[in-house]
Order: sequence, then structure tokens, then C-alpha cells
Amino acid sequence: MASHRKLGKATDLRMALLKNQVSQLLWNGKLETTEARAKEVQSLAEKYITLAVNTYKDTVEVEKTKIVNGKETTVKVINDGANKLAARRTLMANLADLQETRLPKEKKTEYALRTKTVRHPLIEKMFNEYAPKFDKIAEEKGQRGGYTAVYKMTQRRGDGAEMALVVIL
Repeated sequence: MASHRKLGKATDLRMALLKNQVSQLLWNGKLETTEARAKEVQSLAEKYITLAVNTYKDTVEVEKTKIVNGKETTVKVINDGANKLAARRTLMANLADLQETRLPKEKKTEYALRTKTVRHPLIEKMFNEYAPKFDKIAEEKGQRGGYTAVYKMTQRRGDGAEMALVVIL
């Protein structure tokens, strides 16, 4: 018996669909889809959030020398540790690379300045927003997991498919 739903699609199409839907869920915080897809998306999202929660504190402080105005200066830089780096690469391989969008009435130069330092916004959101938030909740309650919820909705009008809403709590 299969450990996952096939969703009526070939493997490559199914994996691409789930990759995009999980990425959209993590980026927007909610996703409306069919019930079977929602359960698969929930499973993957929980795994990715758990990976980020378990590794987000693994950092290493490194001293680097830079030449500024002809003088060498030592700068302290915080890098990812081995576990966080491996987790970051796993997330980058399994999630779509979503980019920040320009805000209404935001100039091109302002947008470029705002997004200059962040190369992978979804991955940064995982490590900087979700991981600390859920780690704090885990310490308070003494339990891990349960980062997402699936709420059943009415049937889709066109084909009667059972719809569901996946939400990050």
C-alpha cells in the first residue's frame, strides 16, 4: 500500500504540484485546495517546519578580514552551522523559490534596496519567523508538531470535489 496519495497524477507532475502548493502555503499562511491535496500539503509543510525549528539556532560566529579604504579590518560574521546549512539546502531543494513582490506605489529603486540582502525570502521566512515562533510555543506547551490545520469546506461547484483550507497556526 502506498504511503502517500497519488492524486491522479504522474510522479513528476504530482511532486511539482505539491512543491508549489507547499511553497504557497508557507509564503501566504493559507491555501485553499481539494481535501486530498490539502492532507498531502499539510504533511510536507509539517516536515519542513519541523526541520527549520530543529536547526534554526545552529549558527557559528566567524571573523573575516575585509579591505576598506586600503586598510584591513576584522569583521565578525554569523554563518550557518553544519546542521542549519544542510536544512537550508534541503528546504531550497524541496520548495519553490518565491520572490518578494513590489508593494503598491513602491518605486523600483526602493524595491531593489528592500530586497537587496535577501536572496531566498521563503527560506528566510522559515528560519526567521516560523522557527522561533513554533519553538517558543513548543517550550511553553512541551509538545512539538501541529503547526498546520486542515478545515473542510463546501464542495466545489463545478465538479463536486471536497474542498479544504490549510492554515498555518
